[in-house]
Amino acid sequence: MGVTCVSNNNDRKLTSVFERYLTLWVALCIIAGIVIGKLAPGFSRSLDGIALFVDGAPVVSIPIAICLFFMMYPIMVKIDFGSVIKAGKSGKPVFLTLFINWCVKPFTMYGIAILFLGILFRGFIGADATDLVKMPFGLDLPAGTTHGSGTVIMHEGVKMLQVPLWRSYLAGCILLGIAPCTAMVLVWGYLARGNDGLTLVMVAINSLTMLVLYGLLGGFLLGVGRLPVPWQALALSIAIYVALPLAAGYFSRKWIIAARGETWFKERFLHVLTPVTIISLLTTLVLLFSFKGDVIVTNPLTILWIAIPLFIQTTLIFGLGYWLARLLKLRYEDAAPAAMIGASNHFEVAIATATMLFGLSSGAALATVVGVLIEVPVMLWLVRICLNSQEWFHHE
Repeated sequence: MGVTCVSNNNDRKLTSVFERYLTLWVALCIIAGIVIGKLAPGFSRSLDGIALFVDGAPVVSIPIAICLFFMMYPIMVKIDFGSVIKAGKSGKPVFLTLFINWCVKPFTMYGIAILFLGILFRGFIGADATDLVKMPFGLDLPAGTTHGSGTVIMHEGVKMLQVPLWRSYLAGCILLGIAPCTAMVLVWGYLARGNDGLTLVMVAINSLTMLVLYGLLGGFLLGVGRLPVPWQALALSIAIYVALPLAAGYFSRKWIIAARGETWFKERFLHVLTPVTIISLLTTLVLLFSFKGDVIVTNPLTILWIAIPLFIQTTLIFGLGYWLARLLKLRYEDAAPAAMIGASNHFEVAIATATMLFGLSSGAALATVVGVLIEVPVMLWLVRICLNSQEWFHHE
């Protein structure tokens, strides 16, 4: 027993060090990823090319998917699915997240992005700066034709749509705003000591809702007619990022408890897994920024103009969700994930969709990459706010 206690204490100390200085580790991993991308661009491109493709566009990066699996599995395996059923019967938090994610968040993102990118920062971005994006799906117009705010031109033998650069950034922000998180929010909820069962229920509901509303809201807000929604890409990413670790966690939990007992599962197995989530998160960051870091380094001021409205949107949505959770008298364990699932974005889907719709080199794709850049530091800050304000809410 003495060995077990020492091991458990060591696990706790290791986890405490990881969590206490997580912002520092995140910053170091972002820097490391950018340096790797610069010093070994061929290696990064080779890794980035290992992907699952849908309609010729890379939708799921296999190295990222592996890291995300090991990031999600330790959380999934801890979930008692009896608590999930109980959490699902609690209507208030589920209603709150649906209201924030689909009735508020897409429209505040549109308004904030228009204000900053289209008015306040337009001069810095370049009032006359343009971007070349893919022609909308199914559209075949002659060169010189005006379509929306763009003009059809021939570029290297291919018809492209030339649009104002700030509108291309706006499109990327919109795609982030209509993609509520269905993967990383499980990490944020776990770090904030939230209700993992409820978080999983909300993730499942948002995943299903995305399949219906993502294209409808995207088409409406982008204002380009009917949006070619990549249903295969959405279903594939949700299956890989959520369903796979969920199934692995559910079945391995049942098997381990049946074979070794619940005490061994909780006191030995879970303690071994405890640091895995955070280590996998940091590895994911190194990979992401080795793939996309060169874009960020070569566009520092552009990154700033895009990051400001995304930061305001994230903090606004979190603040609104957290305030409404308190108004609804939710327990802290339910309030924290309910607020953070709206603040966080499913940037994997947003990046894949922007690449598929507008092109890898488009301003829209760049805006979704900026979403990755600010996502982790800002969400870690919001996790800290949650932990420091637990007394505002009811507890069991």
